[in-house]
Parts: sequence; structure tokens; C-alpha cells
Amino acid sequence: MRRWILLALVPVFLLLAAVIFNTVRKQSRQLQVNPIVPLRIDENAAAARLAAAVRMRTVSNDLAPDQNAEEFRKLHEHLQRSYPHAHAVLKREIIAGYSLLYTWQGSDPNALPVMLMAHQDVVPIAPDTENDWQAEPFSGEVKDGFIWGRGAWDDKGNLFSIMEAVETLAAQGFRPKRTIYLSFGHDEEVRGERGAKAIAALLKARGVRLDYILDEGLVITQGLTKGLDKPLALIGIAEKGYTTVLLNLSAKPGHSSMPPAKTAIGMMSAALARIEDRQMPAGIRGAAQEMFDTLAPEMSGIQRVLLSNLWLFKPLVQHELEKKASTNAMIRTTTALTIVHAGNKENVLPGVASAAVNFRLLQGDSIADIVAHVKQAIINDDIKLQTVPESSEPSRLSKTEAPAYKAIHRTVREIFPETVVAPGLMIGATDARYFEEISNNIYRFSPIRAMPEDLARFHGTNERVSVKNYAEMIRFYHQLLMNSAAPSS
Repeated sequence: MRRWILLALVPVFLLLAAVIFNTVRKQSRQLQVNPIVPLRIDENAAAARLAAAVRMRTVSNDLAPDQNAEEFRKLHEHLQRSYPHAHAVLKREIIAGYSLLYTWQGSDPNALPVMLMAHQDVVPIAPDTENDWQAEPFSGEVKDGFIWGRGAWDDKGNLFSIMEAVETLAAQGFRPKRTIYLSFGHDEEVRGERGAKAIAALLKARGVRLDYILDEGLVITQGLTKGLDKPLALIGIAEKGYTTVLLNLSAKPGHSSMPPAKTAIGMMSAALARIEDRQMPAGIRGAAQEMFDTLAPEMSGIQRVLLSNLWLFKPLVQHELEKKASTNAMIRTTTALTIVHAGNKENVLPGVASAAVNFRLLQGDSIADIVAHVKQAIINDDIKLQTVPESSEPSRLSKTEAPAYKAIHRTVREIFPETVVAPGLMIGATDARYFEEISNNIYRFSPIRAMPEDLARFHGTNERVSVKNYAEMIRFYHQLLMNSAAPSS
């Protein structure tokens, strides 16, 4: 009996040994960097320039694109006044009325150019929330060590820190080896179809091919990842796709006193319930797989064991990820019921019911897959389906082995010491998606520090960025250009 027990335990011991071996053998993928001397910055002056930009109400409006034309023009003038050295070396073009394309010609025509991106426009303030702000939303107030106001984070903080970095380099007499493009769209918050899309088409027509693009994206967080005590910088190597499926159903209208067995509202409601109950399948793949592989050796405790052995524990990890909306979105195409219309009088059966269901597509799924999935889920051929014109497929995965990714990784580690860097997935859409035809290496990262309580400020109330962090942002872009475009010594 004892022998049989020992034999039965052999597979357990072997499995345990394999788990321990995999956990121990996982080596850190963090680049080791030498300390650098921080760039000297007049933090108060830089903060004042960003604060002035926040005061310009560059709210984009898809239906009335010229609504805030004067505010965009004020922003352009502010950029020219604030950064004279940059404007002396940059070629400036205005695209589609308000978007800006800057070109800093490199000394080596054979070196592929690089591009830094940001956007000028901001989202509006939610109605009746103005009094909830600690500083007036468009005051551009600098107080308590923060620059307050709409756009301080998204995305004038990135735009102006890029320009601060270029101004400093230009004033120092720096001449890049690679040509540097700066793309500052004006309608990113309303899909970027007039601005960034036009810039991408222009560069493609000119035959431009880019080594890499860095747009806004994931940030530096701390306290959000269980098992990781250090700050975490996620560099977006892909972004999800986007589509909305419109459902339309026609039925016979009539008086509510004589309803048929199935009404338009009832049939539409049943279809929507089936769509919500039948989610797209989840899976740890693509960017999520790369992220967990990178994070595993940096984790502590049980988290390190689980992530180091996804071959065994993937179902358990996936189950935990599905419990939270933020992590569930990393591993599946999400389904969101967003609009329903039917009826206009309480005693009249409506003849039409319509709804909109928004999907954010994970790599591996397509818009055609989504339409087929919805059609199969609703089991009702009377409901007609169509997708919105502004749909976009998921982006490609940019490689983490590319020199461009390593340059961004290195720069993060140089400017934000002790920060863990890992690839990640951008859940929302960015202007960068329009540039896939002219670059294989597109990354999405904003050098902004965000604690858990700060995440609600994004597109929300009390948007702000700290003066200290803003100085770090300037140093980041300055160092990135030095790492990417400096002439060989």
C-alpha cells in the first residue's frame, strides 16, 4: 500500500518541481541602465506655459468642426511664442485647418524618421459638474503642486512636454541624425478622421516610412497590480478595434389594449439580453500574454508562481481577470449595450425598435466575426444588422524586440528609476491607428504617473498633472530623442 501511495505521489512531485523550476528560471526582462544627470528645467515656467494652453478651450465637435476655430488659433500662436528655437528649426504645416505637422530634418537621409504624437483637442466638461472641480475646469490654475484643468493630462500635457523637449534641444544646437516628425491632431476625441488621418495620408503620399511612432497611451501606475510593489509603466504595443452594431426591427404598430404575442420592444429586449449573455470568448493572448510573461519575474508571492506557469494556471488566472471590468477588457472583445430606442406614447405599440451595441475588438477578432456573432446570438432574422462607418479593425502587435521599443523602455528606466516596464494593450482608440501603413512599430505610452485614485480624472472631474511629473515628462521626451535620433559620437 505504501508503495502505491508513493507511486501515486510521483506525478504530484514532478508537477511541483516543474512549477518551482519555471518560477525560478524566469529571468527579468528589465533593461539595466546607468544613472543619468537629470535635465535642468525651470519647472515653474514650464508649468505656466502648459497652464496657459489649458485655458484655451479647444473642445472638438464632430458635427461642428469649426466651432472653436479661434481657440485652436490661439493655441497655435501660443506654441509659436513659447518655443521660438523649436520653430526656427522645424518646418510647420497646418493640415485640415487646425492639425499641426512639424518636421525637423535629420542629417542622415538614409536613417528612417521617427514620430512623436499628441493631440490639441479636449473633451467637454460633463454638464452640471463644474462645481465639483477644485479649480475651474479651464482656469489653467497652478496650485498645490499641480496644473489643473481639462487637457492638463489628456493630451496637452504630452504635446507641450514634447515641445519643451524640442525647444531645449534646439536651443542647445542639437541636430538630429534621423528626421523627427511631430504630429498634433485637432480632433482625436471625435475619432481623428479630419486631422491625424489626413496627416497619415499626406505622409504616405510623400513616400515617408517611419522607424517608429509614439502616441499617447498607457501610463505609469503604482498600487494597481497585486504582487508588484514598484511603479509599473505599460507601453501599449497594440490597441483594440472598434465597431458598433446597429439593430433595427420593424413591427406592426397598434393600440396597447390589443397587443400581439410578441412586440417590437419584447423581441428587441430578448435579442439584447442574448447578446449580453453570450459574450465573445476570453483568452490570454497577444499583448496580455507578453505583459504577463514580462511581469512574472518581477512579481512576488503566489502571483509570481501563477504568471510563471500559465501553461498550468491559465484557466485560474483568466477566471480572476474576468471578474473586473478593467482586466476583463484586456482578454476579450467586450460587449456594451449603449443605445435603445422604441416607442413614444404609453398606450401605443411602437412599429420600430432600434439599438446600438458597442464592441471593442481584441486582436484575433474581426468586424465580420462580430456581425456573425451577433446574428447567431439574437436568433431573429427580422432584426436587421449594420455596422457604423467609423469602425476599425484591431491594430497589429508591434514587436517588443524592435530597437524602437527598447529605446522607449530604456528611456523610461532612465527617467523613472526602479520602474518596471512591460508591454500592454491600449483599450481605447488613438490617432496612431491611422499610421499603420507607414510604420511597423507603433507604441502608445504617456509618461504620466497615476495612482489608483487618479484614473477617474481621465475625461473626468479634477483633471490635473503634478508640476514635478510634468518636468519628468519633459525629461522623458528629451532623453527619448537623444536615445533615438542623436548623431553617433
